[in-house]
Amino acid sequence: MAKVNSYFKLADFIPKTWTVLREGYSLAHFRKDLSAGLTVGVVALPLVVVFSIASGATPVQGLWAAIIAGLVAALLGGSRFQVSGPTGALVVIISTILGQYGMSGLIAATMLSGLMLVAMGLAGFGNIIRYMPYPVTAGFTTGIGAIIASGQLKDLFGLQIPDFSPEFFTRLVQTFRYLPELHFWSLGTGLLTIVAILLIRRFFPRLPVVVLVVSGMAALVWLFHIPVETIGSRYGAIPKGLPPFSFAVWNEVMLKDIFSVSFTLALLSSIVTIGSAVVADGLSGDKLKPNMELVAQGVANMAGGLFGGIPVTGAIARTVVNIKHGAWSPFSAVIHALVLLLFTLLLGGLVSLLPLPALAGLLLVVAWDMSDIKRFIFMRNAPKSDLFVMLATFLLTIAIGITVAVEIGVLMALILFLRRIMETSSVMPLQQVLVEAEDSGGLATHAAKLPEDCEVYEIVGPFFFGTADFLQDILDRVEYQPKVFVLRMRRVPAIDATGMNALVSFLKHCEKHGTTLVLSGVRDQPFKALSAMGLVGRIGEANILADFSAAVARVHELLPANRRS
Repeated sequence: MAKVNSYFKLADFIPKTWTVLREGYSLAHFRKDLSAGLTVGVVALPLVVVFSIASGATPVQGLWAAIIAGLVAALLGGSRFQVSGPTGALVVIISTILGQYGMSGLIAATMLSGLMLVAMGLAGFGNIIRYMPYPVTAGFTTGIGAIIASGQLKDLFGLQIPDFSPEFFTRLVQTFRYLPELHFWSLGTGLLTIVAILLIRRFFPRLPVVVLVVSGMAALVWLFHIPVETIGSRYGAIPKGLPPFSFAVWNEVMLKDIFSVSFTLALLSSIVTIGSAVVADGLSGDKLKPNMELVAQGVANMAGGLFGGIPVTGAIARTVVNIKHGAWSPFSAVIHALVLLLFTLLLGGLVSLLPLPALAGLLLVVAWDMSDIKRFIFMRNAPKSDLFVMLATFLLTIAIGITVAVEIGVLMALILFLRRIMETSSVMPLQQVLVEAEDSGGLATHAAKLPEDCEVYEIVGPFFFGTADFLQDILDRVEYQPKVFVLRMRRVPAIDATGMNALVSFLKHCEKHGTTLVLSGVRDQPFKALSAMGLVGRIGEANILADFSAAVARVHELLPANRRS
């Protein structure tokens, strides 16, 4: 049997910072990181604030999350260029947790989801999450975009809506009801922000559009005393000094209440983080350590939660800016966190000047980008099952909630995956294999040498709980009990516990009828599974052969001159 590489490698859990330092980190490298980190820090400031407000948290909670969690994620992460902080993908789930369980519930969920992320990374789930089904991610990201957009209508129109609902459709009804109280200064500020962003993107794509537009709108509002709400007027001044520790209230009731939303939070965080890091790899040519990245994000969220910060993930936009401005290592993300620390401690007054209608306009653009309507519409050409999963995930997101949407979406995608595996898996008698095999000439030569008291079947595809009943199909097809039964397994890449149990049952049937079972072409993972279950000794090592020609030779040893009676 060929040597199998271990799924768990210690090298996969070495942070990129250590790799960079081991390779050699020079003053020239620091200059590159300093330039990129300063740029990303300035770009991140309005985004961090706007995502915090959209989540229902305060600006300072987002700032400290970006500082503390962003710093920890950069130092421990498995991506060379990833920048972490509050993102739009978590806005809906954070606001849901805040609405249902309050701030203490959010802190507890942040800590618990951090533990889950660490466990997922150590279990090797990072290698799997990068292959999350596209219809699921397209469905819930478009749904999240729609919910974010609906949440900005109040500030965009300057409406004084008491108890603005977190529910998508209720928000639309409330907005329509209060629309006669439209505040034209707020609407004008928001629309001017959107137009400015789109124009700069169109004609000056290299400029830092978010920084220019948001700071420009803040200056415009301040200079001309435009009567719109600002961060300072609604939330007060940004507190100076370090935030206090915020210990989660750990008790049995709390854990039961928040476990489901914490799992959804961890799953969303992992999907967004790995997705962002994969984009970074594509732009930079670096190679991600996905499991270490999940561990780092988990530790980062726990660290941020200790100071009352909201959950963070890898941030695609900030990561791309980091790469395009010449970052050399994760230390650029560290510098980005220090820049935010400087703003928070010394320049909080500037943050307080940001106008809420302008931030609402910025979030509407972010929501549109997240939704990617062209991509959403393009999915109409996808297989009907994929289209159904995407639409169902989207509708569940806006109608019921992201927790239910992600869980059901992943479940539907898994069911469809199993269905497709079963459609491409089969069990075939030798005669059918001879018709379909590309090497039928050589196979036919070996098959012609088989004694008559022998049956040969081939299993195609993974042998797991979705296809384990294939062995029962073999028994149903066989009209007589042969002396030797050959199972060709050359196209079985893997076998699980259910498949092993089916194989044991099949072996018992053979033993009961005096039939010798011979396995041909057993690959690495199935052979290891057979060994672990003690089946190699029970079947006999002499009856587990590397290829079909060796299996035919073994059959002749077992049936030197038999003929079918």
